[in-house]
Amino acid sequence: MRQWLVRGALAAVACLLALAAAPASAVESPSYTAYFQGRYLTALKLAEEEAEQGSKEAFTLMGEIYSEGLGVAQDFGKAADAYAKAADLGDSNAQLSLGLMVSEGVGVKKDLRIAAELFERSAQSGNPAAQYNLGIIYLQGKGRPADEAKAAEWLQEAAESGNPQAQYDLGALYLFGRGVPIDKAKAAEWTGRAAEGGLPEAQVEYGVMLFKGQGIAVNEARAAKLFRLAAEQGNAVAQNRLARLHANGVVVKADPVQAAKWHLLARSAGVSDFALDIVLSKLSQDERAQAEKAAEDWRNGRLAD
Repeated sequence: MRQWLVRGALAAVACLLALAAAPASAVESPSYTAYFQGRYLTALKLAEEEAEQGSKEAFTLMGEIYSEGLGVAQDFGKAADAYAKAADLGDSNAQLSLGLMVSEGVGVKKDLRIAAELFERSAQSGNPAAQYNLGIIYLQGKGRPADEAKAAEWLQEAAESGNPQAQYDLGALYLFGRGVPIDKAKAAEWTGRAAEGGLPEAQVEYGVMLFKGQGIAVNEARAAKLFRLAAEQGNAVAQNRLARLHANGVVVKADPVQAAKWHLLARSAGVSDFALDIVLSKLSQDERAQAEKAAEDWRNGRLAD
C-alpha cells in the first residue's frame, strides 16, 4: 500500500499550511474578537495598535490577514514581515507560518535551512504542526542532515499531540523500520489512530492490516467499515477495495451493481482492476445503467458538498 513514506507526508503540507494560517490567540484581545467576527479591516487596525504595544499575537494576526487577503489586498511580503516580528518575539504560530513561507519561497527568499530553524523553535514550544514539519525535514535531509532517528522523535511528538498525518507516517516508520525498530504492533496502533482521526489513507491501510491480522487481530467487519468511510471521502484505493468486497460477497452483501459503482469511480480515478472489469462486463444492460447512475449520483453529491 504505502511504498514511499514521504509521498504521503508531502501531500499533507498543503493541509498544514491551512492549519498554520488559522490564528490562535493566547489571550483575548479586541483585534482577535473583531477577526473572529469577520470584521477584518477593524481587526487589522486594532492589531496594528496592539503590535505597537509589543503584542506578538497582534503581529501574527496581521500576518494572517495579509497572507489570506482578508479585507485587504493579499500581500505575502507584508505577511512575512509581520510573521517575522511575531516570531522574533517568540510566537510559535508565527514561527510555523513564517517557516512554511520560507520553505516555499512565498513572500521571502526560499531557504530550507532557515525554515528548519523556524520549525524547530516552534516545535520546541510544543506546536504539533511544526513538530511534524521538522520530522519531515529530518526524514528528507533538506534543510538539515538526514536523520531518521530524529525524524521519528519529532513525528512521535506530533503524533502524541493528535496530528493524524504524523500518526500515519509514524506508523510507516515502525512498519518499515526507519529510525525505529520494525514493530508491526506499533505500526498498526499509530495507523489506527490516524484512521480514527479521519485520514482516508490511514483508514485504507488500517483496513488492510485488520484483514490480514498485521500487527493486530483480524477484524474483517471493522476493515470493511473503514474502506467504506475512506471510499465515501473519495479515496480511489478504498473504492476499489469496497468494490471487491461487494463483488465477492465478503463481509458485505454480494451486490454486483454496488461493486460496479465503486469500480467505476475507482477506475475513473486511475485505479484499474481487471477482475472487476470482468464483473462489469457481465452486468445486464439495466444493471450497468444502475451502476453508472449510482456513480454519477455519488459524484454529484460530492460536488454539492
